[in-house]
Amino acid sequence: MDKSISLKGQLSTRLQENETLLQQALGGSTDLVKKKLILGENIELILFFIDGLVDTGILHNSILYSLTERGFSEFDEPEKMDAAQKLQLLKDCILMAGDITEIADYDKLLHDLLSGCIILLLEGASTALRIALPGWEDRNVSEPSSQSVVRGPMEGFTERLRTNTALIRRKIKDRHLWLETFQIGKVTQTDVAIMYLDNVVNAEIVAEVKRRLAKIDTDSILESGYIEEFIQDTAASPFPTIYNSDRPDTIAAGILEGKVAILVDGTPFVLLVPSFFLNFFQSAEDYYQRADIATLLRFIRYLAFFIALLAPALYIAITTYHQEMIPSTLVISLAAQRETVPFPAFVEAMLMEVIYEVLREAGVRIPKNIGQAISIVGTLVIGQAAVEAGFISSAMVIIVSVTAISSFVLPETGMSIAVRIIRFVLMALGAFMGLFGILFGLFIIVLHLAGLRSFGMPYMSPIGPYIQSDLKDSVFRFTWPKLKTRPKQTKPANVNRQGQTGQEES
Repeated sequence: MDKSISLKGQLSTRLQENETLLQQALGGSTDLVKKKLILGENIELILFFIDGLVDTGILHNSILYSLTERGFSEFDEPEKMDAAQKLQLLKDCILMAGDITEIADYDKLLHDLLSGCIILLLEGASTALRIALPGWEDRNVSEPSSQSVVRGPMEGFTERLRTNTALIRRKIKDRHLWLETFQIGKVTQTDVAIMYLDNVVNAEIVAEVKRRLAKIDTDSILESGYIEEFIQDTAASPFPTIYNSDRPDTIAAGILEGKVAILVDGTPFVLLVPSFFLNFFQSAEDYYQRADIATLLRFIRYLAFFIALLAPALYIAITTYHQEMIPSTLVISLAAQRETVPFPAFVEAMLMEVIYEVLREAGVRIPKNIGQAISIVGTLVIGQAAVEAGFISSAMVIIVSVTAISSFVLPETGMSIAVRIIRFVLMALGAFMGLFGILFGLFIIVLHLAGLRSFGMPYMSPIGPYIQSDLKDSVFRFTWPKLKTRPKQTKPANVNRQGQTGQEES
């Protein structure tokens, strides 16, 4: 049975009553710390904070020191002041802290207390002082783990919201970089922030982001994935329509293009909206290398995408229905390999793909100190033993291995997962209808992509609808002097990126 109480309304002027209600509201939690102080002859106050959420060093060396050593001793006849005057003196003259605000209601008091603030209650005062001194343990800024680069910044987001916003502000030192914070989750009350350039972003996108965030009605938000599922345009698609990254430079670049960043306290992964299909093939390193190298790398990623998507399906279809397309020498070699294999090509491919997915998932879950050993056993020992035992052919091992390696080329894991899902469907179509089935599946995929939207924007832009000027930084990567305008996909308020006149390129 829930014995906690819900506090509503204004604070009481009686210190004892406020203390009792606050302790009851938290169920007598043992990490609630209170310090009672008496300043002078009759000035009573209490400090409340949650142990582990507050920087106790600053608390003792600054807050408690200023109260006990200085107090009201520098002021004449403080006992004649009313409670409101005493509270104002504490806020303006006595307490050595920067972020001090007044709180008048219990709901706000509890939220700030549980967010790492110190609450000061004074006898006779109907308001309390909130002193922000968060001091929980944070992970240091380190190299991003999911989107590493050879050349470029080696700093990544952390689990602390304020650290993440600071990392973005280090990249964009402009007064038009606006930050708005919301509390989402009726129980967790998680801080969710949006950042955007007010003079660049399309105002309709900002309004749509706020509207979708306001519609979220749930008990808990523990990671940005919760937000992503609530605000995405459609859940009936394997393709990601919201980009996520743990790299500050990637998010800053998106904001500079007129997009909105969504940051969630407690996770290093930041969302970027709206996002388009070709965005998931771009890496931060594209902009730190020469333009010709970056363009080549992008085409390699496009090739890897099609290999990861189609290679097993094409092998199944050709070896099952279209052997005439294979050179005679290769046909003889494949027939000799498959002579001892008891399964058809489709079953063989499905078996290998499932085993690969199991090994991949195991490599993520098992401890790192034995992960390498499992990878060696899975890829070498099991694969070689399966070929020698006649369960699978050597050609199938090659196809699955190339497919697996190609899927790792994609910079964003969301698109890689989508490819893994669709690959199984295309394999089934190839097994039942050959190349005609694969072409039918590709036709459905293209129609599906053409109908997708990301916050109301066409997902396949700038290919469909076709925007020629945006191809210079989507399909290709032109040199920086030629990237004079921002991408027009998001319809930014300020399309000019270089120069003052800002003539648009066609």
